[in-house]
Amino acid sequence: MRRNSLSTVDLFAGGGGFSRGFEEAGYRIIAAVDNDRAAAITYVANFPKTITLAEDLRKIACSDLKKILKEEISVLIGSPPCEPYTGANPNRRKEPLKRLYEDPEGRLVLEFIRFVDCLQPEVFIMENVPALIDDGLKDALTHEFRTAGYETFFNILRAEDYGTPSHRVRVFVSNIKLVPKKKERRVSVKEALSDLPPPSPDPVIPNHDPPPNLSKGKLKRAARTKWGASVIRFEGAGGKLIPNLIRLHPRKVAPTVLGSSRFIHPYENRLLTVREQARLMGFPDHHIFYGGKDQQYNQVGEAVPPPLARAIAEYVKTFLGG
Repeated sequence: MRRNSLSTVDLFAGGGGFSRGFEEAGYRIIAAVDNDRAAAITYVANFPKTITLAEDLRKIACSDLKKILKEEISVLIGSPPCEPYTGANPNRRKEPLKRLYEDPEGRLVLEFIRFVDCLQPEVFIMENVPALIDDGLKDALTHEFRTAGYETFFNILRAEDYGTPSHRVRVFVSNIKLVPKKKERRVSVKEALSDLPPPSPDPVIPNHDPPPNLSKGKLKRAARTKWGASVIRFEGAGGKLIPNLIRLHPRKVAPTVLGSSRFIHPYENRLLTVREQARLMGFPDHHIFYGGKDQQYNQVGEAVPPPLARAIAEYVKTFLGG
């Protein structure tokens, strides 16, 4: 099979944030896989030329995927679920290695490595939370990727350094050192949201219909909440309290956007719309999200921010000679 220098496959593709950045950088996304039906519908709508498989990766033989691709690929990207590793999950396994080898969702990282081994791309990039490399996990992953024939680099990148209007620290595990070009300045919440019209039941801009209502009690508390403070907190791993319903500070980047996070508008006593949250992740307005409201928020919050993905993609081009 021939290899196209910018041919790419996206595993655990979700709503397409990783793919969006790579497509904007000129890559051709041949195929994408995700077992979430709503996310797959979103992906198909935004990348109609890409072969999209709404299937559990564990049930796909790599030989079958090769037949679908009909060509060798240059880049394999993917974002296995972070829930087994993140400190925001109060139910994550206490022993780090059990998160990788015994947790059914945590083992999906090994599924990504299985496809690295089979497809043998020139470059692979796997995104996850920094806790993926806690206490022995880094050595385990180095061993697993070496078994597949690759050395590994663990690149810690901050999305806000690359034009994303929200804070996000993630590890990108790859076979090359990633040094994408940073932006000269960061984008604030106000800059990201200021040109949006008020939410409407029939919005001109997709996914900008009115957000869910706050309860009366939370609404009263939100009205008294200052910029940067939160209305509630929930318990994460180890009993750590994690803020939610944060009132955004207009002159700063937003806190990390998560699938479970909701923000209070900096000037109005309401939640952000899906589109506003998507703006904070750097999605263009023509990227439309489908499914129920919570599913749409989840697709936004679980994505790789497109501006960061594009910066990575542009850097990888220098390695590929594109």
